[in-house]
Amino acid sequence: MRALAQFSHIGVVIAASIFIGVMIGKYLDAFLGTSPWFLLIFSLLGIGAAFKSLLDIPKEEEKKK
Repeated sequence: MRALAQFSHIGVVIAASIFIGVMIGKYLDAFLGTSPWFLLIFSLLGIGAAFKSLLDIPKEEEKKK
């Protein structure tokens, strides 16, 4: 059961990071009229944040033990 929770946590972290990046990029593009530059930049930042979060998960597990 613990493994299932960890896998679902990974999925939520990836989806949330990318979604937040995309939404910020879309908002800034609409506000500033710079389509599609901020969408691309913040999408890549969201992907980077997702990878960083994935790399931090094992460190968090070590702290719990």
